[in-house]
Amino acid sequence: MTAPPMTAPRICQAEHMPGTVAQDAHVPVVIVGGGACGLTAALMLHDAGVDCAVLERDATPTGSSALSSGFIPAPGTQVQRAAGVDDSPDRFAADITAKAKGRAAPHLVQAYAQAIGPALDALQQRHGLQWQVLDGFLYPGHSVRRMHATPEKTGAGLMGRLANAMAAADIPMVTDATVRELWINAGHRVIGVGYERPDGTLEHLACDALILACNGFGGNAAMVRELLPEMRNALFAGHTGNDGSAIAWGRALGARLADLGGYQGHGSWAVPQGALISWALMMEGGIQVNALGERFHDETQGYSEASVHVLAQPGGVVWNVFDAPILALARTFPDFADAEAAGAVKHCDSVQALAAVIGCDESNLIATTASLTSASDQKDHKFAENRVFQRPLQAPFYAVKVTGALFHTQGGLDIDAQCRVLGGDGEPFPNLLAAGGAARGVSGNAVWGYLSGNGLLSAVAGGYIAAHTAAQLAR
Repeated sequence: MTAPPMTAPRICQAEHMPGTVAQDAHVPVVIVGGGACGLTAALMLHDAGVDCAVLERDATPTGSSALSSGFIPAPGTQVQRAAGVDDSPDRFAADITAKAKGRAAPHLVQAYAQAIGPALDALQQRHGLQWQVLDGFLYPGHSVRRMHATPEKTGAGLMGRLANAMAAADIPMVTDATVRELWINAGHRVIGVGYERPDGTLEHLACDALILACNGFGGNAAMVRELLPEMRNALFAGHTGNDGSAIAWGRALGARLADLGGYQGHGSWAVPQGALISWALMMEGGIQVNALGERFHDETQGYSEASVHVLAQPGGVVWNVFDAPILALARTFPDFADAEAAGAVKHCDSVQALAAVIGCDESNLIATTASLTSASDQKDHKFAENRVFQRPLQAPFYAVKVTGALFHTQGGLDIDAQCRVLGGDGEPFPNLLAAGGAARGVSGNAVWGYLSGNGLLSAVAGGYIAAHTAAQLAR
């Protein structure tokens, strides 16, 4: 059947799928979205012996996961224990809660902190994903080393390995399939979906349970203006598939929505190269200065809230400034190496040369760099009480021009600890699940609540939990 072009998802109410749905057009669990959340859920369903199908709008599964750093925080994994790191789900939950100032959903904080370690171990043991714990520095808000990465240390590398695992497990994935319709019966049970193919054909697939693993609404300019007005003019560095479909469906169904003011920004997006510059540079002693050559915030508070601080500076651009030891660390990250190859990194032999690159007054920049020597020397600096530098930056200096960007949203459908979508009355829908960017996360309702890695935490832990719930429903 051919449908006219559609621009918005819709809810269709019926007791049966339209027309005569063939037996091979039914699958126990349908997963909408082929990012890290959807692929993790599919792999876990495979392990549970439950058939599923993933519907992905792109020709190749990437999503926001591929655009991320690919770093996943997790406590108590095999590789973390082997590295001698003392950690626990309770300690991780405490870090999440502290970063969000107590405003993250407690039931999800506990559920995700408990599930993420077993999820990474399962992906390693049963599907061959290789993890390593990042060493040498801590991301903002984390009390111990718990950031896991694949050997590539990129989101694209993570997605490539998940896609390879899907192929090895022979799990069906339909690409170039944009889900336009959710079919619901009178009992609010999902009976299937309708998805559009590139030629405009609309196909239907019946199911016993549905997992919404599509992402948030960062790519929907109207929703951003409505729900995140402070980022209405920010560059969107996420995936175009973040079109707010899950929120649109939720509103149509009368589902609860939560934490819609939460999002992950980033204050270190290289311009004009369009590349993410790791915040590890800031944590290891780098600074951000504006067009006047002045620091304007405490860089160690977090890269998400830094996006707002950066955008508030003249022209909405600033400079990351660091020195040779930090450059050596930066070059261990492939994203940085690519940005450097593209000309993002400026070499400056002196403060005067650095001032010329930035275009600021030399005296301002000299005063800024001189204030970084020790806590006592910083007593007159307005950010001194927040950050103590272990050593001064030393010439030669390196600088990268960056802006603040919106990466992905952290609010969405309200869910319980089993990832079941909640209705307006607080009761779960019978067989509708959501995780990852489609659901509320664990960052609370503001940009400063985002703990490094919360996005992939929600994706992988949420996919793991949703798969277990869906398996029970399908049985």
